[in-house]
Amino acid sequence: MTFGQVLLVAVVAVPALGALATAVVPGDRAGRVVGTVAAGLTLLATLPLVGGDHGWFGYGPRPAVQPWHQVDLPWVPGLDLRFHLGVDGISWPLVVLTALLTLLCCAYTLWRVPSGGGSGRALVALLLVVEVGILGTFLALDLVLFFLFFEVVLLPMYAVIAGWGGADRRRAARKFALYTLFGSVLLLVGVYVVVAAAGTADLVALTGGAGLSRGTQLAAFTLLALAFAVKSPLWPLHSWLPDAHTQAPTVGSVILAGVLLKMGTYGMIRVAVGVAPEGARWAAPVLGVLAVAAILIGGLVCLAQDDLKRLIAYSSVGHMGFVLLGIATLTATGLQAALIGNIAHGVITALLFFLAGAVKDRAHTGSLAELSGLRETAPRLAGLLGFAAVASLGLPGLAGFWGEAFAVVAAVQRGGPLWLTLAVLAALGGALTAAYFLRLLRRVSHGRPSPAVAGLAPGLTGAELTAWAPLVLLALAVGLAPALVLSYASGPVEALLGVVP
Repeated sequence: MTFGQVLLVAVVAVPALGALATAVVPGDRAGRVVGTVAAGLTLLATLPLVGGDHGWFGYGPRPAVQPWHQVDLPWVPGLDLRFHLGVDGISWPLVVLTALLTLLCCAYTLWRVPSGGGSGRALVALLLVVEVGILGTFLALDLVLFFLFFEVVLLPMYAVIAGWGGADRRRAARKFALYTLFGSVLLLVGVYVVVAAAGTADLVALTGGAGLSRGTQLAAFTLLALAFAVKSPLWPLHSWLPDAHTQAPTVGSVILAGVLLKMGTYGMIRVAVGVAPEGARWAAPVLGVLAVAAILIGGLVCLAQDDLKRLIAYSSVGHMGFVLLGIATLTATGLQAALIGNIAHGVITALLFFLAGAVKDRAHTGSLAELSGLRETAPRLAGLLGFAAVASLGLPGLAGFWGEAFAVVAAVQRGGPLWLTLAVLAALGGALTAAYFLRLLRRVSHGRPSPAVAGLAPGLTGAELTAWAPLVLLALAVGLAPALVLSYASGPVEALLGVVP
């Protein structure tokens, strides 16, 4: 095996072994340390995967994904299923983001373990299992293997919410599980339709349609897009998200917002559009309309929210609407906007949930009406919250700007009355984003300190600074140098669009 192949296997194997070791090591703190070390090793394994001998993924005589590195081994020979992993410019930034956020969450538990479910090492072990599922989803190049990794995430995330969440955690966890299972059934049927018609589960061979009839592609895209829309989440399949975010512990919310939602948008690009391009072209207007509906409805609901975590949760519905609008345009600008929007949302919203958790832990409330005057008593925390908010509302120079702005540009480039209307409405949604975040900052940071805020300490702990600093730096770096993400994805995007009719 080449060095790249060893790294690919290690990226999935190390967190799996780390979860096992965390669960069996005696001592709660020792288990959390072991899990954090495993998460750190996983991040180190993801970094050298960039580039490789194959260059950009392109297309040969027939449509074929050519990853930078890949492992392709027999898995179930009787069914022609293979253990096929690969990484390219579309998946690599998401792989690194997943490994980074998991490391930060595991390290955060060394300082604070949420009350509720039990030992901290059990929480860390579950986070590592979730990491295995998410990383495997981004790396899988076999459709059945993709489905299995996609499903690995369900039970451990359910346990994280139900075990360490808020007062209404069990209802929120059940809602998350039921919606996710609904999406899983649709995904399973979609996978069966594709594999039965094409005679293969290999995503390399399937990209571009693999000779699937138009009717098969329409049916497959409908099933796959609905399945991924649940995970993204796309309005009106989004109602599990606010409850899950609000009730989940801080580290659970960070993983949910930072990378778990990206499984849906990544699947939309890699699987739904890649495998059923005719279906994608046929359904693009509907997807665009629903994406803009998510942007507008998410923004309007945020304006009416009085809970800090719930507002940030609903903001994800709007932000992911911009990502899905970019995908719906089926243009190079749109797909690039979706990919950088994924990364930006993961970085900024993870930071927002870390900060919301810190505010709630200190003030013992998440109500906006009870959190006024934060800048007077905790100016450092208020300053970071202001930075994250303006980054999320799309201030130029910060990461959130590129995805939202160029999703609108892509809709304008697509042209025609429908897409121009969607572009205008999406831009209006961007204004709503600014409105609800500025309202948030006015209510939380300004004014006379409320009783809940008056006694807060002005400083931040070393653990908090360690967890938050990489996200602040990434929000700045991606905002100032978007090529950090876009340069790796430009070749794959052009190649993918080459097979969309």
